[in-house]
This record gives sequence, C-alpha cells and structure tokens, in this order.
Amino acid sequence: MTIEERIKPSIRFKPELASLNMGSMNFGLFPMLNRFKDFKHEWERQYLESTRDLVFRNTFKDIEFALTALSANGTRFEFECYDVGHLYNLAHFAERKLVEPPFLVQSVFGILGGIGTHAEDVMHMRRTADRLFGADYRWSVLGAGRMQMPIAAMARRHGRPCARRPGRQLVDRQGQLARSNAEQVRRVRSIVEELGLSPATPDEARDILHLKGADTVSF
Repeated sequence: MTIEERIKPSIRFKPELASLNMGSMNFGLFPMLNRFKDFKHEWERQYLESTRDLVFRNTFKDIEFALTALSANGTRFEFECYDVGHLYNLAHFAERKLVEPPFLVQSVFGILGGIGTHAEDVMHMRRTADRLFGADYRWSVLGAGRMQMPIAAMARRHGRPCARRPGRQLVDRQGQLARSNAEQVRRVRSIVEELGLSPATPDEARDILHLKGADTVSF
C-alpha cells in the first residue's frame, strides 16, 4: 500500500490519536512457525513464512507526509519506536518543528528485527528517550506476546508515567490466551495501583497528551 492508502482512514475519520511508525525495519514473525504447527486458515502459515522477506517500509518521506497530512486535522501521534534509531528519527522531525511536544513514545520490544525484551533493552530505550526529549515526552511500552505484562511492570517500576496499548497482545500469562482487552487493562491498572499510584481518567489523559477532544473527530 502507498502511504496515501495507509493513512486514508485517519484522514477520513480525523481521530484524536494515530499510530505512526518511526522507521523501516525487517519485521520477522516467522519464528512462530517453530512453535505452532496447526493453523485454522492456510493463509496464516503463508503469511508467517512471508515475513522472512518482509521489509516494513516507513521512509523519511512517508513519515513527513503522514505528519503533515494528519496534523492538519489536529490528530496527534503515538510514535511507534521498535529500536533506538527510531527515537533519533523522531528527534529529527521534532528539531524540524514538524511535530510538537509532548511526544507519546511507544517503545516496542520483542519483534525480530527490532530491539529485544531484556531489562537492559527497556532501560536503554528509556535512557535514550530521556536524553533526546527530556520532560517533553510520555512513555508507553509494548512487549510482543507474553512479554507485555512483564515489560509493563518493569517500565512502571522505573518511575516514568507509563501507558500500554491493549488489543495486540493475545497471550495473557503462562501461555493462556487473553479473554478481552478489558481484562488486560484491569491487570495493568492493578500493577499501577499496587505501586501506590492512580491511573489517569480519560479527561486527564487527554490533557496530558494535548488531545483535541472526542467531539472533534468524524466518527
């Protein structure tokens, strides 16, 4: 798909927040073929195999086009950073004033082709973001598969405001499938509250991220 096709839903519906990937990368899901042998649909096996030769394209030109087109509607961004270089790409666009703080930085861990899930990887991403953006960013984490909850807990212990995005992590714990997004959100909320903190309300979250408000979208 072209970048115009990829962002067409966001152009049409003018959301408060949209994901924006901050760099091209190899995106390997094929190791899952070593763990799973039976599939409900044949296309699943074919798709996983195809990622041996998949380049997830997000060029500087593509990113600039998306930033410019969506910002015109007041949409802000969740900047998807799969490796340290993606943080530097975001810093490049911030220096050019194509995006304004606060930046919602989503650090993604555990995709083959990007950074891993070790505690040092998590800390390295956080330290780099601290150095590049100081107090001008909000930190969100995503761990692939079963690593989501451990990484969410790890990130929260490091003392920065931390969000997590439900909906992509199918494995909940000990190999069990998650029953719903709500169940996963409740688990993250319990982690936050056990650390003596309180989650933000929707209105507080909008204020923290400088979002335009639900009454300004087109859906």
